[in-house]
Amino acid sequence: MESILTDENIQSAVEQVRKNKGAPGIDGMTTDQLMQHMKEHWHELRRQLVEGTYRPQPVRRVGIPKPSGGVRELGIPTVVDRAIQYAILQGSHTRVRPGLL
Repeated sequence: MESILTDENIQSAVEQVRKNKGAPGIDGMTTDQLMQHMKEHWHELRRQLVEGTYRPQPVRRVGIPKPSGGVRELGIPTVVDRAIQYAILQGSHTRVRPGLL
């Protein structure tokens, strides 16, 4: 977990979420607000992740109409949860890739 939570990896994950934009999650936070939020709350989030006490927020459900009728449910995670997901993905790719070659 420590390798996933490096400043460089988190910074890259936050930049990726901001680049992808996307709708706010259940908390209403936009991608433009993410950087400031992470600056203010990163130490607490990191502690929770290391201790295993971090819990993602519920996803916001949005109904997307299907062309054939009906609705497809889409789940939108918060931007903080998206950044954490990217950090884990990037960190796990870094660790797995060398062993595959």
